[in-house]
Amino acid sequence: MFPTVLDEVLDRTIVGGYTRLGSAVRRRFWSPPAPDALTGSTILVTGANSGIGKAIAAGGAGLGATVLMAVRDRARGEAARADILDAVPGACVQIERSDVSDLADVRAFAADLLPRVPALDAVIHNAGVMPPQRTTTEEGHELSLATHVLGPVLLTELLLPALDAATDPRVVLMSSGGMYTQGLPVGDIEYRTGEYRGAIAYARSKRIQVALTPLLAHRWAVQSVTVAAMHPGWADTPGVATSLPGFRRLTGPLLRTAADAADTAVWLTAVSPTPPSGRFWHDRAVRPVHYLPSTRYSEAELQTVWQYCLAAVGLV
Repeated sequence: MFPTVLDEVLDRTIVGGYTRLGSAVRRRFWSPPAPDALTGSTILVTGANSGIGKAIAAGGAGLGATVLMAVRDRARGEAARADILDAVPGACVQIERSDVSDLADVRAFAADLLPRVPALDAVIHNAGVMPPQRTTTEEGHELSLATHVLGPVLLTELLLPALDAATDPRVVLMSSGGMYTQGLPVGDIEYRTGEYRGAIAYARSKRIQVALTPLLAHRWAVQSVTVAAMHPGWADTPGVATSLPGFRRLTGPLLRTAADAADTAVWLTAVSPTPPSGRFWHDRAVRPVHYLPSTRYSEAELQTVWQYCLAAVGLV
């Protein structure tokens, strides 16, 4: 069992907890999932063609799951699949083409998938973007919000029949420690005002994601779906290299590998007994959702954002 005081010290120091230093210390106290923990399971991983998503797919395949890799670019997905099969010979890994930011595409994807996959044990929403300038989708939604919040909510809702057919269905939302810097953007959910900054849009959408997690857990409790949000720490991924080159230069030696960053997502999918629903996790432990007083919000503000997102995806 990991010493609680040491764990909290690592978490509060940020660098100690979010880099490879934190996971290296904590890993000494972890037990690996059973080698066959996901045998017979089918899991869907979005944004699975590179970085953390690819590592999650590989981790799930290594534990025996049939892995559906949802990607926007089939060619890049096939290349990632080949890498995983080299690492996990005999794994069952399939490519599914889907753009989670495009709500029409999400609906078409779910309609196509449900007849083919009658039972789905887990959905890991990993797809992420950090656009350098404000970009909108075909439906008119800011791209970070659509990718990290609207698309995942709609896709999960549409896949509920398959999740409901599983014995112990789980949903994992890949968030970010950057959300700690942001409050709920109640008055500007779509980031229409002020100077647009991709890193801020990313962090704001991740804050929304975490804020909605308990509400999603309640909404999907009827289907016994466990919902978890998590952040992976600071990882050296293609997305970081492209979107945050300065951050990568500064922290490079301390950044986690993609596999290290993927660990908690795989663990939340495979661990037994089932983890509590509606919580926010990092390095296999429940974490606070606020550290700064300025990020706290009222129940009324939360409901405003919740109702906006439900309406945006056509669920009210």
